[in-house]
Amino acid sequence: MSDVTRRKHGRPVHHWRRDVVELAALFTAVAVADVVANLVGHGPDGPRLLVVSAAALVATAGFHVWWSRRHGHAPPTSDTDARPPSPEGQAGPSELPGGVTAESTLWRMRTTVKDEPGSLAALCTTLAGHRVDILSLQTHPLGEDTVDEFLLRAPGTLAAADITRAVARAGGASTWIERADAHDLVDAPTRVLGLATRTALDAAELPLALRQLLGRCTIRSLPATARSGGRGPDAVPVEGVLEDTVMRLRAPEGGVITVERPYLPFTPTEFARARALVELDARLGQRVPRGHDVLTLPEGSAITVRRADPGDLEAAKAMHERCSARTLGMRYHGPVGDADRYLNHLLNPRFGRTLAVQTASGRVVGLGHLLWDGDETEVALLVEDQWQRRGIGGELLGRLVAMAVEAGCASVYAVTQSSNTGMVAAMRGLGLPLDYQIEEGTLVITARLDTAGGNGAELSFEASGEPIVRD
Repeated sequence: MSDVTRRKHGRPVHHWRRDVVELAALFTAVAVADVVANLVGHGPDGPRLLVVSAAALVATAGFHVWWSRRHGHAPPTSDTDARPPSPEGQAGPSELPGGVTAESTLWRMRTTVKDEPGSLAALCTTLAGHRVDILSLQTHPLGEDTVDEFLLRAPGTLAAADITRAVARAGGASTWIERADAHDLVDAPTRVLGLATRTALDAAELPLALRQLLGRCTIRSLPATARSGGRGPDAVPVEGVLEDTVMRLRAPEGGVITVERPYLPFTPTEFARARALVELDARLGQRVPRGHDVLTLPEGSAITVRRADPGDLEAAKAMHERCSARTLGMRYHGPVGDADRYLNHLLNPRFGRTLAVQTASGRVVGLGHLLWDGDETEVALLVEDQWQRRGIGGELLGRLVAMAVEAGCASVYAVTQSSNTGMVAAMRGLGLPLDYQIEEGTLVITARLDTAGGNGAELSFEASGEPIVRD
């Protein structure tokens, strides 16, 4: 893991736009302050102008605080466009008044009602009046209130704002709505059991399972001890901590798993489900699927590609010793002597997936990493010098991107240097839309995956342009 990536800890692009805007605002503020100072110092109405300016400033600050609290954490009152319209999101034709047919749309909606007789009935009656079908309903008790979560099928001509207005008139508050798709038709118990099965088979699935369980959220796994040797995160109790839009759970290895969803507070039911998944992961311990592929390089050498785990630590350190300082520097972007200290993190399935390339003699000659970085995903490659330019890097990258597509990632990014022609060529070989950004002297290449896995085919690319034969 590069230090540059850790400092970013998130989206690796567009910082310069924010800096330009902030600089322009600073210059404007200085100019306005200079004008006000001249008027106060030389004009006859200076004190009065100063008082009026102070009042305007206080009013503006108060409005900003009110607006932030009003819209910072409140659920949106209209479609969040979290999921773009897709064929799966169109549920088929529905009958409208007068015999007119139109495409219907699936929606996920959550609203809060009073926990009293008749409140849910009034809400359902209102939805029925707008020809909205309730496909599923979950209730989350909250003391005097209840959060009701719906899967709805509505006429395509009915907008999200129309639904939320109708719900508000029926007594619903803090309503949140977004488009759904056919995957949401699976009932909650079946979906949770499926996520539990995935988690049981592979320790790297836990962050992905939590994200699918809780929707759009940011998940970070913090180790108990920082890699730099400093103090780790504050410990959390065994039962975890729920704080409105943030939940913190004790990680199986002793660290902390933090889940944030600023646009929608978590319910106690969601917290209990997430905690159950984490407890299942803790009971099962470290586990990685043992499948592998034997591939033949163009010159005839056979290699094996498999999942790596902490048991490969010594083999990975031995590979570091055989790599040149230039190769290690391009991969880790820091002092070569610090390369080994990243391996415990990189090989831990809690933070992503790692692929190892192994020769017939059992020597590890390449590593490829797919790392969960908050709500972003990073790819990184390291191939031993003597095995470079044989298509290994492209093979690893293609498999990592296929894993990212399977996990539902929207994009992946690689942190490298412009002189690393092998990594640049491998990213270009993906055939995906790429975005290039220079940040602190480092090249960040982002590949968008929203069009990568539409046909469900396996993605595999070769940096050298030469085929690798699969045995």
